[in-house]
Amino acid sequence: MPNLSDTLLAASAPAVWGSTYIVTSELLPPGYPLTDAVLRALPAGLLLLLVTRQLPPLRWLGRLAILGALNFSIFWTALFVAAYRLPGGFAATLTSIQPLIVLILARAVLGTPLTARGVGAAIVGIGGVALLVLGPDADPDVIGIAAALIGSVSMASGIVLTRKWRPDVPALTFTAWQLTAGGLLLLPAALIFEPALPAPSLAHVAGFLWLAIAGAALSYFFWFRGIERIGPAGVTGLGFLSP
Repeated sequence: MPNLSDTLLAASAPAVWGSTYIVTSELLPPGYPLTDAVLRALPAGLLLLLVTRQLPPLRWLGRLAILGALNFSIFWTALFVAAYRLPGGFAATLTSIQPLIVLILARAVLGTPLTARGVGAAIVGIGGVALLVLGPDADPDVIGIAAALIGSVSMASGIVLTRKWRPDVPALTFTAWQLTAGGLLLLPAALIFEPALPAPSLAHVAGFLWLAIAGAALSYFFWFRGIERIGPAGVTGLGFLSP
């Protein structure tokens, strides 16, 4: 059984991720979802690689590309698109379906039992998030809604496959590999499809530092550690702390 510290450390990750909405809308330059995702993932991944000093074996590159895409490239791009186009409360309500998706995927991929209690808790959690944060300013922007739902499916798939594909390395090393892979996969798309960033202000720098250090390097280390020790079904309910 996981101890309390495992649960609390894992829970700190989605609590920090909840700040993404306000940081994006208030501190980052508007209209750069791909660049935002790259600058959140790649510096954090390279920093952790410097700390861990361990490169992945060649046989793991394919799996790391998939995990990096699901956990970071696709998920974070979709998250930033939703954060730019939707009120934070509305986006949070849409992404709160992720625990339910995790339970279904864990049953299909890992053989984890799918219980009525677990499904009921996930549904009640979605309703609870909606009651807490869904306000009258909710704007049904089609692109924003699609991005939030795509992000939820991507992250849920990443959580399950992170448990299924677990290399024999420390959680910090595994986090470094995935962050770096996700950032490298996104870098060409950001350079091709988005213009160069404007001259950064202090607010921009503060926003990017927060997202890369607290919102990526530290929080995802605790998150992947939690998946390893608690399991996908155990950590997925903690996602309700993000809204």
